[in-house]
Amino acid sequence: MSVDSSNILDPNWARSKSGRFHRFINLDPEEEGLSNISGVYVIWHAGIRPAWVYMGKSDDLAAAFHELGNNQEILDYEVNGGLFVSWSLVRPQHQDGVLRYLETALHPLVTNPDGPGEDVAPIPVYAPGHAAKIE
Repeated sequence: MSVDSSNILDPNWARSKSGRFHRFINLDPEEEGLSNISGVYVIWHAGIRPAWVYMGKSDDLAAAFHELGNNQEILDYEVNGGLFVSWSLVRPQHQDGVLRYLETALHPLVTNPDGPGEDVAPIPVYAPGHAAKIE
């Protein structure tokens, strides 16, 4: 996917109060105020070969994170350097486009069965921790 880097948006990915990304396993979504909050999220693992694990959108990020916390296919990657998560409060009308771009550009290890279709126009954004073009 070729994208003009001048058109990439910074979605302001959430970080902890210390400025680091949240460990997925330790995240308390209610403490972060995510109940009934809409947005796009990305889960990845660190380690020797860091990789993007899963991404999606939700009208209730807290409920989504609780549900994903029971997804063994995602949790299996915890042993690979730990799972991390971030989210962005992307407006609902833009969520499918942002998610479409991220899925196409980042190639997550676990496919989201509810991801946007190929007919959705991608909206280019920076990935969590990246301030450069995704190749």
